[in-house]
Amino acid sequence: MKYPVLLMARELNQGGSERQLTEIALGLDRARFEPFVGAFRPQGFRGDQLRAAGVPVIQFPVYSFRSRAALSGIWQLARFIHRRNIRLVHTFDAPTTAYATPITRFLTRALMLSSQRGHREITPEYRKLLRWTDKHVNGIVVNCEYVKTHLIRDESVPDRLIRLCYNGVDLDQFHRATAPRPASLPADALVIGVVCVLRPEKGLTTLIDAFARVRPLHPRMKLAIVGSGPELPELQRRAKEAGILEDCVWEPSTSDVARWLNYFDIFVLPSLNEALSNSLMEAMACGCPAIASDVGGNPELIEHRVNGLLFERRNAAALADALRCLIQDPALGQKFAKVAEGRIREKFSRQVSARRMGEVYESFLDGSNFS
Repeated sequence: MKYPVLLMARELNQGGSERQLTEIALGLDRARFEPFVGAFRPQGFRGDQLRAAGVPVIQFPVYSFRSRAALSGIWQLARFIHRRNIRLVHTFDAPTTAYATPITRFLTRALMLSSQRGHREITPEYRKLLRWTDKHVNGIVVNCEYVKTHLIRDESVPDRLIRLCYNGVDLDQFHRATAPRPASLPADALVIGVVCVLRPEKGLTTLIDAFARVRPLHPRMKLAIVGSGPELPELQRRAKEAGILEDCVWEPSTSDVARWLNYFDIFVLPSLNEALSNSLMEAMACGCPAIASDVGGNPELIEHRVNGLLFERRNAAALADALRCLIQDPALGQKFAKVAEGRIREKFSRQVSARRMGEVYESFLDGSNFS
């Protein structure tokens, strides 16, 4: 039996939730599932990717829960679920969870799954709303053990509701490759890099301070920060104060992340909090020696001194020590990278993630009674 399922996110552009929704929609077994994707704003890179692969993308034009469109959107979503005989709705972010949960549960016979993909450091209003949805969904999908523990300990979510499905990486896109570096990264430079949104919680000031400490170890060292966000002026000011501004390369957000990861000699993720980082997984898939703060789901990806290095968050001295270790012993970094690459291929590929999500869906659907 083939189950029609609806996967939903607020937008279909560059965010991590949209990325994982896309990986699942593209990777689900078509013999078992017929995926549809719904979004408030379906324009963007991920929307184009889904449409090109033949996955139907539907717009539910809800831009504010207090708008007239939100009221009409209630009936639009309910009608779509009925018309397409959708058996399961799975939301990938907080806005679509808040929108779709009451509609799905009270106006349709479809099952309702929400997602929790990070720590609930959100506004009190949204947190209250999500706690209400916790009591009305059929299940909650988390992307790492850290988030599962957070929901049970801090949000009083019953263990029986939670299903774990790790994020997946598209290994056709993220893999080792060689290509000429841009002029900003000379071929003989040692490049330390990060790919992330430039927000305070990414801890990039720690990386800048640590880079300043190890800069004298190599005559042509560069720090590449790939991403856009509100912290850019502050980070550039910090780099100038540390005397390394001329050694920094600032690249805006790009869809060509894999190419940049293959420019790096060392990847660093200095986050102050994190769930399961797509960027860290992608760097590991590209064979890049990785260093990460010991927060959230990072230790579920990196086993210290086995396939990478972990350091205490906010601790620039500890990060500098980790960088120094890999700068002075490149062979050790390549040893870590080889183990990390194999781990990603074995446990965190798109195929593995989609297969696991299919198992999650079937665990609910096979026991349901639809008439």
